[in-house]
Amino acid sequence: MVADPDGATFILFKGNVEAPPAHSANEVGRIGWNELHAGNWEKAWEFYSGLLGWTKETAVDMGPMGTYQTFETGGAGGGMMTRMPQTPAPFWLYYINVESVEAAVRRIEKAGGKVMMGPHEVPGGAWIVQGSDPQGAIFAVTSQNR
Repeated sequence: MVADPDGATFILFKGNVEAPPAHSANEVGRIGWNELHAGNWEKAWEFYSGLLGWTKETAVDMGPMGTYQTFETGGAGGGMMTRMPQTPAPFWLYYINVESVEAAVRRIEKAGGKVMMGPHEVPGGAWIVQGSDPQGAIFAVTSQNR
């Protein structure tokens, strides 16, 4: 387990098999999107692209929220942005694929979690919800279905 220069933690590992089993990027229950809330996204980009060979995809101007830079890495993708001032520290947010974000909202609330943002449609037509579990851990869900 390591941290980037801004303190966002991540794990580097190598599996013990030649190739991981193939799966769809949209498969329910899998991580469908990776998102870095960085101290400074441009500096974070230099670090991660140099370390892991990522390539830039689309840069989205989010107005006062700054730039959201998407990236690609060997068939998987994600995005990064400079964290909002109210975000206490840089971190990685993982979006879990679900059948429907509205159904996920009902499950989150029934289980004692909280919806922090969403449902919200993002470019490309996907829907997202960001939430926290009863202990306060932040997570997100995504689906092509509201």
